[in-house]
Amino acid sequence: MIQDSHIWTEKYRPKNFKEVKGQEKIVEKVEAFVKNKNMPNLLFAGPAGIGKTTLALVAAKALFGESWKQNFLELNASDDRGIDVVRHTIKDFARTKAMGDVPFKIIYLDECDSLTKEAQQALRRTMEAFTNTTRFILSCNFSSKIIDPIQSRCAVFRFKPLEEKETEKVIDSIAKQESLILEGKAKKTLCELSEGDVRRVINILQSCAATTKKISEDLLYEMSAIARPKEVKEVLHLAVKGDFLKAREKLLDIMLHHGLSGLDIVKQIQKEIWDLDISDEAKIKLTDKCGEIEFRMVEGSDEFIQLEALLANFVKC
Repeated sequence: MIQDSHIWTEKYRPKNFKEVKGQEKIVEKVEAFVKNKNMPNLLFAGPAGIGKTTLALVAAKALFGESWKQNFLELNASDDRGIDVVRHTIKDFARTKAMGDVPFKIIYLDECDSLTKEAQQALRRTMEAFTNTTRFILSCNFSSKIIDPIQSRCAVFRFKPLEEKETEKVIDSIAKQESLILEGKAKKTLCELSEGDVRRVINILQSCAATTKKISEDLLYEMSAIARPKEVKEVLHLAVKGDFLKAREKLLDIMLHHGLSGLDIVKQIQKEIWDLDISDEAKIKLTDKCGEIEFRMVEGSDEFIQLEALLANFVKC
């Protein structure tokens, strides 16, 4: 039997507006723009894996039909973040007229919050200069990193992580098409692990399906490289009880077993704080400490020393 070699995130990427999940109001508005062949510049803001790029592609294909590739330029600002890409690549594409009966082309700029401020200023001027021939769809995780002059020139749409019921629809659809069986609480666990990120859901499912058609809760945790919540809780309970050495030993075991980085484990610790049997004031202080420790790690501090310092704060509470 020949195995399916497709990447599932592309195989199951929505092909039309009806298939885009979880962003109904945004889809409705973009579909109306396409129907009228009259679109403003758009800014899609929101976390990764929730449909920003997919909606841009669906809109382009609906607008341009067979000639969508000639009229659609996709760039990733993480790769091309300097001013040169705006001055050359974007301008060269924007200055020519669209093919077909649509009066404009589309430039889709992904992760545009990675653009330098100088590049954003240049982009603003380009958006003004080519309004007759080009529309821009800008995508970012954090709209606060986009300069105000660009935001004011766009219709801003804020995407949200998918709700559990929408995520379950995606899981059920893929499970049916790939003949997968989700055992026990596997579906609920997958929803929790994904946190509304559809791309993550699909990638985890494909990783699991490569080994077995029966997907268990244990397999999901193994494939997603994340510690079980009860393991993290055990570490925190030991620390709160004052047993620092055992808590540290258990934490290191978890990190080595699951291959977790310091940042991964801090995020999991922060989620479990609110289930601890300690005062609300202590929970607030520990949450604040998690933020401080994460910042130190991002700035380059030794993660094991920082995690020991974090555990010490749990002991003191």
